[in-house]
Amino acid sequence: MTKQRNNMPYLPRFLRPVFAFFVTSVCAVFSLTALADDEKHLTPATIFIAGDSTAATYNNADHQGWGAVFQQYFVDKKVTVDNRAKGGRSTRTFIAEGWWDKLLNDVKPGDIVLIQFGHNDASPVNDDSRARGTLKSLTEEYRDIHNLLTDKDERVFSFGHYIRQMVADVRQKKATPVLLSLTARNIWHGDRIERGSGEYGGWMHSLAMELHTPFIDVTNAAADQLEALGKEETAALYPKDHTHFHTQGAKLHAEVVVAALKGMRPSLSPVLYSEAGNAVTANNWTFVNLPVVQNKGLRSVFMVGDSTVRNGRGDGAGGQWGWGDFIAAALPDTNVNFVNRAVGGLSSRTFVTGGHWQRALNMMKPGDIALLQFGHNDAGALNDDSRARGTIKGTGMEQKRIENMLTGEPEVVHTYGWYLRKMIGEAKAQGAIPVICSPVPRKKWEDNDFRIARARDSYPQWAEAVARTGNTAFIDLHELVASAYDGKPHELIDSYFGDAHTHTSKEGAEITAAIVAERLKPMLGL
Repeated sequence: MTKQRNNMPYLPRFLRPVFAFFVTSVCAVFSLTALADDEKHLTPATIFIAGDSTAATYNNADHQGWGAVFQQYFVDKKVTVDNRAKGGRSTRTFIAEGWWDKLLNDVKPGDIVLIQFGHNDASPVNDDSRARGTLKSLTEEYRDIHNLLTDKDERVFSFGHYIRQMVADVRQKKATPVLLSLTARNIWHGDRIERGSGEYGGWMHSLAMELHTPFIDVTNAAADQLEALGKEETAALYPKDHTHFHTQGAKLHAEVVVAALKGMRPSLSPVLYSEAGNAVTANNWTFVNLPVVQNKGLRSVFMVGDSTVRNGRGDGAGGQWGWGDFIAAALPDTNVNFVNRAVGGLSSRTFVTGGHWQRALNMMKPGDIALLQFGHNDAGALNDDSRARGTIKGTGMEQKRIENMLTGEPEVVHTYGWYLRKMIGEAKAQGAIPVICSPVPRKKWEDNDFRIARARDSYPQWAEAVARTGNTAFIDLHELVASAYDGKPHELIDSYFGDAHTHTSKEGAEITAAIVAERLKPMLGL
């Protein structure tokens, strides 16, 4: 990265912060080998949409799918939006009725296919009215039926099977498949709107991770906006029923998709966006494929932190893993959702200011657990033109007003403890249970060469102080993990890390996850 930074003086001054942010933020999350891919842009001739009535085009005043308004966010002469979504279809019937083959016939190399299904997949597998349901799983199971609607024998597969088929078909055409979670429905429970029908959003994320496919979380992004609007204004967007919206609701959902497309890696070329498209703020975190709640009926354990909790896309790139990706495996058969929302390269401050904390908080419900671990990146610079992520050291109430060199905006920066207290307070107000974890240790040795070095009067101790004064559960990962490493041969400890001293390998992440899991058991009643 030295070469890029040395080139900075030769760039126009107004471009230097933008260039620095791009280079350093990418490298904070990925290995350097990913940089070449991130410099590329997708330039599809056509963006296809495969989906149901929530995306389809209609002439009704009270119903319009988001795909119908999608073209307005792109320059007509540079890219065409071809909306093939059909009302009433599931993955199964979209394929069985030939709509999918017709779409595929027109797909060319380099095109993008947006795939969004789930609303209708939950229907009955066999009846005499629609017979459109799929088996409710991701496994490769099937059921042979005599279709009461078509009067023909049919083999019906799982939702996962049909999505895998679609992704494989698109890739066979050398095009890019993108998986989307469901649109939001106007169904409220108190002051909270429903965040997905059934498990289809979580399944789409799981499939995206399995298939190494981009994922757009339409559900939660739309729900965040609708909750901000409130029940009355949201109801005005859904004049027909609780599922279908009119044109303004379609635009809200379309802009969620546009914002996410801007945050993919590689992303669409900026020249493709129209004036309306350029006005949409990019969701720069899309490319990390953050998980969502799999089953909204279950209790959830959220993980919030930096790359030591979830590294990059959470796929082990560069041999580096965060411990949050192995909590579920350490607690098998536990009837809860494990939702790892940690983002590499962020501090407690930038996790809050970047909106990641609020988005995770919006998903939480009473009784959920939020594991919070920060510290590694809080030691960064308070203000610079590359990351500007540091926090004031300690747990006090000190603050500093800055003109953020990275964002160009004024900001009040607080202490490490202040940001932790903010998250603790807001989690408790949501009815969730916060748990503070001290930052995991780095691979550094004490003078005797057999003991991992412990930080003194630093983030582990400050994290504990915040937990104690805030009457909040605390897991001392710094000490517990270091103790697990003490006395072991250097060669073995080396195998626990995927880099020089900070990010764990799969084996190292599993060790930390097992430690966390043991402390979680009493909280989960295990």
